[in-house]
Amino acid sequence: MFGVIGGTGLDKIEDLVVEKNEVIKTPYGLTSEPLTFGMLGRHKVIFLARHGKNHSIPPHLINYQANIWALHSVGVKNLIGINTVGSIQTRFMPGDFVFPNQIIDYSYCRNNTFFDGIKSPVKHIDFTFPFDNNLLSSFLKVSKLLKLKHHINGVYASVQGPRLESAAEINRYENDGANIVGMTGMPETSLAREIGLSYGLICPVANHAAGRGLNKDGVSHEEISINSKKMALNITKLIKGIIESYGN
Repeated sequence: MFGVIGGTGLDKIEDLVVEKNEVIKTPYGLTSEPLTFGMLGRHKVIFLARHGKNHSIPPHLINYQANIWALHSVGVKNLIGINTVGSIQTRFMPGDFVFPNQIIDYSYCRNNTFFDGIKSPVKHIDFTFPFDNNLLSSFLKVSKLLKLKHHINGVYASVQGPRLESAAEINRYENDGANIVGMTGMPETSLAREIGLSYGLICPVANHAAGRGLNKDGVSHEEISINSKKMALNITKLIKGIIESYGN
């Protein structure tokens, strides 16, 4: 079964026929909001808005452990994260999609593991390739069919937030090898790996990063929200296509 975690501008899936909303009790506290169980076409899907109702939870205060644990506990096997990003490379334009295959973690002070030696024994997972190759292949195939402008081999810089980045920080991330930047990729990605979920990121580009391209003079969260909402229909089409074609 597929799960979808929605980010900025995606607090619901328009075509999802909702069957129920359910609060899932977890050892880690409450999820961002109750899980939404529904049908997308012929397929069961479970949806969770990462930032909660009305985008009320900032990136550094999201209960990533509870979110991932809850989705796994109700039978999700394949998990798609929708993570809105700023593009460090100006050839990635607002409205494009990027499918990262690597991630760099710049976040801090987040509960970032299930294996902390307290609730569960210490365990060191392999994280060489953070994202599921089968999902990445499906993202690419469906994007081509839908004629959506997309880019592969993205390197996601996961930063702390909630503030936006300085131009110098963006230069640093580029020097480190990143080409997109967001605030929620970690620890969501590593927690999914720890618990055994197949996980992939779909990253809608909402803006150029600070000091770059269309945003060389600055970035506003209002701009990010407006551009993200404009992409909601294409995101829904992409998710539906992936779920319908996966494994075929």
